[in-house]
Amino acid sequence: MTLTLTLQNFEFFLLIFVRITGFIVTAPFFSLKNVPFRVKTGFSILLAIIVLLATTNEPLEYIGVIGYTTLVVKEAIVGVVLGFFANIAYYIISFAGSFMDMEIGFSMVNQLDPVSMIQTTITSNLYGYLILLIMLVTNLHHLFIKAIVDSFQVVPVGKAVFDPRMYQLMVRYMTDYFIIGFRIVLPIFAAILLVNTILAILAKIAPEMNMFVIGMQMKVLVGLFVMTIVIELVPSVADFIFNEMIDMMKAAIEFLH
Repeated sequence: MTLTLTLQNFEFFLLIFVRITGFIVTAPFFSLKNVPFRVKTGFSILLAIIVLLATTNEPLEYIGVIGYTTLVVKEAIVGVVLGFFANIAYYIISFAGSFMDMEIGFSMVNQLDPVSMIQTTITSNLYGYLILLIMLVTNLHHLFIKAIVDSFQVVPVGKAVFDPRMYQLMVRYMTDYFIIGFRIVLPIFAAILLVNTILAILAKIAPEMNMFVIGMQMKVLVGLFVMTIVIELVPSVADFIFNEMIDMMKAAIEFLH
């Protein structure tokens, strides 16, 4: 395949590059902070060239600099939206891990999350790394690349239309965010609730016992024991979240054309 360097091709390439860059900045795995910025930029340029060679170059419709700037902003929003909904897996796991640590008592210890560069809890980091490893083992990052490339067929360059009903997708996103997160936390929550009930009964039977000291140790032991049991369920939880991620990305693309 050959490509003639013209102003029209350059404008077309720039729009493709902007959409891919928006996706790389927000998508899981690719948006890691410890990935050098030059690597992200080089990968975006390479992928944009491949898409340009494989995509039909249709004339862009715009008026003046403001019109082209509008197209650039629209393409950036398309890429960011797709990457944001693809990143739902990590956000759900982070929320579930923080809630677990709150129940167990580990929330007092925070660590720097290298993905989001914010202070988070131990279990959030643990589950976050597990999800990233599962993504790599299952080649899910290849699916992300295929999704952003296929988006140019469904939503052609410069033809993105933002459906006002997209707020419904955001409502669904927030609903699934909390429902799936609480499903993951449910075993820990139920076990700690049972421990609190037992401690309340013991406090009435033997008020001379220091329930504060006993309760902290029991919560940690029970929480770690339950986490050890349910850790083998992480692959099935990840599979469920990944399917939800794919559905959200498909729904987002439908609202963009």
